[in-house]
Amino acid sequence: MMRQKWGISILLIGSLLGMTGCAESSAKQTPKKVSMPADQPVTNTATQPAQAELPKPVVVNVIDPNTKAILKTLIPKEMGFETNPDAYKQELEKWARELARGSATAPGYDQKMVPDRIDASGQIIKGKPRVILEESELVEKVMETSVNGGDVLLPIYVTESGYKPEDLGALDEVLLGSYSTYFDNSVSGRSKNIELSAQAINNTIIGVQDIFSFNTTVGPSDVEHGYQPAKEIVNKQLVDGIGGGICQTSSTLYNAIDKVGVNYIEKNHHSLSVGYVPAGRDATVSYGGKDFQFQNTTGVPLIIKSIYQRGKLTIEVRTSAAYQTLYAQGN
Repeated sequence: MMRQKWGISILLIGSLLGMTGCAESSAKQTPKKVSMPADQPVTNTATQPAQAELPKPVVVNVIDPNTKAILKTLIPKEMGFETNPDAYKQELEKWARELARGSATAPGYDQKMVPDRIDASGQIIKGKPRVILEESELVEKVMETSVNGGDVLLPIYVTESGYKPEDLGALDEVLLGSYSTYFDNSVSGRSKNIELSAQAINNTIIGVQDIFSFNTTVGPSDVEHGYQPAKEIVNKQLVDGIGGGICQTSSTLYNAIDKVGVNYIEKNHHSLSVGYVPAGRDATVSYGGKDFQFQNTTGVPLIIKSIYQRGKLTIEVRTSAAYQTLYAQGN
């Protein structure tokens, strides 16, 4: 009887151990399930294609070659370079023109030459070189760079005066041309204005190929610079104005330089006849407006001499004896 009880106990223990072993085996073979949040999408990284990078836009940077600053950043595609290149070019031309010549709110890159002068002691008064931003070249460079992008340097050209320092002491040796006009010395305001403007161009050096601008050389004819009220022609009428009379100086210079032979850049006539030069031989000027400009195409450097006397103004154009033969050959 006792043996039978032990046998039953051993069978029960063996059964329990067998069940436990099966449970452990099942636990090891069955992976644990991980629950995901309801709003979290399931991503299959094995089958999802890689996202392609968007191409970077073509960019053109316009740079000032002197300061290295970026003046303007262009995105050609947004401005219609691909869809309407003609309109794109026209927009560039408008911008280049304003950049070169300036606007109502900002000056442009272009600068007229201020010629060097000799003072009373024989020393040089330095002027300024001519500065030109070539608009068409800028537009073409931007158009070319708009294909692949990149930097464009402003095409700025600086021209110094075309004379040699060693020529200075002899430029007044030979008279090439002169002209005299007359005025009523009793009209004090007009006489003073002629005197001041004549002094402003006296001993001005005009090198080979230099472009002379009367307005740039003389400067503002206003009260701050000593100019006085006098009669002047405005819209075919004689009116009082500050600086009246300076046109006699510009007209006298025109008739003197015309004997030498130069290329005229700008020359304007009065709306009425004037008495100090023959009809059609005047050159009216107005600071900030009409100008008298010419280029020295004689092949030799020149110097302007102004001789102001009581009731008379004489302007001479001279050069050195060393250039006399060269001048004669070219004229």
